[in-house]
Amino acid sequence: MAQQQRLQQYRYQQEQQWRLNQQRREILERQRRIAQLRFQEEYLEHLRQDQFRLQSWRYAYAAPQYRYYRGGQYYEVNQYAADMLRQALNSGYQEGFRAGQSDREDRWRADYQDTFAYQDATCGYSGYYVDLNDYRYYFREGFRRGYEDGYYGRYQYGSYSGGTLNLLGSVLRGILDLRSY
Repeated sequence: MAQQQRLQQYRYQQEQQWRLNQQRREILERQRRIAQLRFQEEYLEHLRQDQFRLQSWRYAYAAPQYRYYRGGQYYEVNQYAADMLRQALNSGYQEGFRAGQSDREDRWRADYQDTFAYQDATCGYSGYYVDLNDYRYYFREGFRRGYEDGYYGRYQYGSYSGGTLNLLGSVLRGILDLRSY
């Protein structure tokens, strides 16, 4: 039942975000921020791919085997949820890196919170295993670090290898302190 509620919440959030996207698009066009507009369109394509993927998604039960601490509370999760939280961090880092590069290319001031992707923070979310707010929290943590690396043209928090951007393992563990039990 919790999975159905998560999926409904996600779908509602997506409808809200599509409306926000239109507003952001108009603002970026007025500001002539071509690179950031291109990034936003690529991010939207990733969201469309997520929705397509969700049409064939099947939930698989697995007993909790990890726990993590956030906001003064412990959460127990299974392997699928742990993987999704790691994915949230890495997806956030990747999207943030591209957003930062785009703002730098547009010669725009650094402001990761002003991007549609940061505000949306659902790229890669499936609606199962973890709460949307938890996913968004970890996506945004990765995004902020990726944005800084992309904007300043460095790899302080992540690395680029084999055509893929990823958070460094030590950074990932520092943000998401998953513990087996």
